[in-house]
Amino acid sequence: MIRRQFARWAVVGLLTNGVLYVVYLALTRSLMKPPAAMSVVYLIGVILSFIGNRNWAFKHSGRADAALARYVAAYAVGYLVNLAGLQFGVAVCRLPHEIVQGVMIFIVAALTFLMQKFYVFTDSASSAGVQAGHED
Repeated sequence: MIRRQFARWAVVGLLTNGVLYVVYLALTRSLMKPPAAMSVVYLIGVILSFIGNRNWAFKHSGRADAALARYVAAYAVGYLVNLAGLQFGVAVCRLPHEIVQGVMIFIVAALTFLMQKFYVFTDSASSAGVQAGHED
C-alpha cells in the first residue's frame, strides 16, 4: 500500500511542483523577489496538492476539515524549512536562488510525504477523532 500511495503522491507532487516552479521562475523574473514568489506558489501548491493527495494518493475518507487542518500544519513546517533553506542557500552559500529552490522542492517533498503518511491522512488520526466522539 505504501508504494502505491507514494507513487500517486509523487504524480500529484510532480505535476503540482512542475507547474508551480515555472510560475516561481516567471514571478521572480518580473514581479517579486524569491522569498515572496516562493510564498505565493507554496500557498497555491498546498491547496492543489491537498485536493489531489486526499482524494487520490491517500484516498482519505475522514473529515476533510480535520485533515486540512493537519495538512496546513504539516505544510507550515515544510514552508519554514523551505524558507530557511532558500535564505541559507542564497545569503550564506551565495548560490543562485533558482538552484536552491529546485533542490528545496525535493527536500520539502520528502518531509511532507512522511508527515502526510504518518500524521495527516492516517487511520489513527481518523480513529482518534471517532474515539473522541468526532467523526474524522
